[in-house]
Amino acid sequence: MIPATPTLLYIDDDAALARLVERGLTRLGFKVAHAASGQQGLDRLAEGGIDVIALDQYMPGLDGLETLEQIMKIPDAPPVVFVTASQDSAIAVTALKAGAADYLVKDVRGEFIPLLQVAVNGAIRQAAIQKARDEAEAEVRASRDRYAALAAEREVLLREVNHRVGNSLQIIASLLHLQANSAAQEDVKAALTNAMGRVAAVAQVHRRLYTSQDFKTVMLNQYLEALLEDLRRSAEGNRMSRLTLRAAPIEIDPDRAVAIGIIVNELVMNAVKYAYPDGAGPIHVELKPEGDDLLLSISDDGVGIGDTTDPRGTGMGQRIVTAMASKLDASVERDPAHQQGTRVLLRFRRAAPPPQAHAPAK
Repeated sequence: MIPATPTLLYIDDDAALARLVERGLTRLGFKVAHAASGQQGLDRLAEGGIDVIALDQYMPGLDGLETLEQIMKIPDAPPVVFVTASQDSAIAVTALKAGAADYLVKDVRGEFIPLLQVAVNGAIRQAAIQKARDEAEAEVRASRDRYAALAAEREVLLREVNHRVGNSLQIIASLLHLQANSAAQEDVKAALTNAMGRVAAVAQVHRRLYTSQDFKTVMLNQYLEALLEDLRRSAEGNRMSRLTLRAAPIEIDPDRAVAIGIIVNELVMNAVKYAYPDGAGPIHVELKPEGDDLLLSISDDGVGIGDTTDPRGTGMGQRIVTAMASKLDASVERDPAHQQGTRVLLRFRRAAPPPQAHAPAK
């Protein structure tokens, strides 16, 4: 924005021409301050209140280009219009490269003054635009820095929350494990062991989030490997010594990872209890992508189940599988092609389906 009465600093050792410039620009709405040398101009500029500078090239002491160099070192310096009698285009190019806003050839009779008015108005306007752009960019950078600081703080807080939740759940799982080991009744021991596995499935997700750089996703293959290792350690004797995993490196959101972990825990524990009545046997967990879907299978080579038996069944474990499958919007079925033992298949979308919009009330 051009000030109502802009102040021009005219730096030129030609006093007569300076008076012509002062009279001409004053009639055109300017205030004019005159400096007879480059150093006087710099001293006047240091006092402040200057909106634009007209600078001559040939002066005693500091010439125009040397003075321009000093002006450009001043923070928020006013724009400079280079004014000289020289027709040498090299001077114009040098001045513009050094930071001058415009270049004007003067004459000794002051006929260039209307052109000077246009040049200094343009320089003031361009400087205002540049200042507004710089302020906007500075605000963008400041906003970006504030956002980065908030994001870093949020990351620290989320990491701490996941760390504490994971530790608390791990303590609960350890207490359940101790209680299961001390239980005399087999049904109580089994119930406590199952509960421990369910808690551990949730704890492992928080542990993954705590140690990961990304709080939005969990590497499902790494999560399942850690979960199965927990199950191996919790099993009595070596009943799960042949528990294996084959999983593709797939990222998934934490909520769905919890549901998958709980399903795997339930189906693996079910296979441990019922697939091999005479001892331990292989149990295989496999996760692989199929297009936009993921296919999870838990299989064994044990005694199998009846053809009419629904793998989701009516027991507590089966009800949990049903609930978690519903959370995943997954289909759960027994693979009829698996001849020896049981193979349960879960198919679900890799990404969570978008929430359904509710129809407006009539």
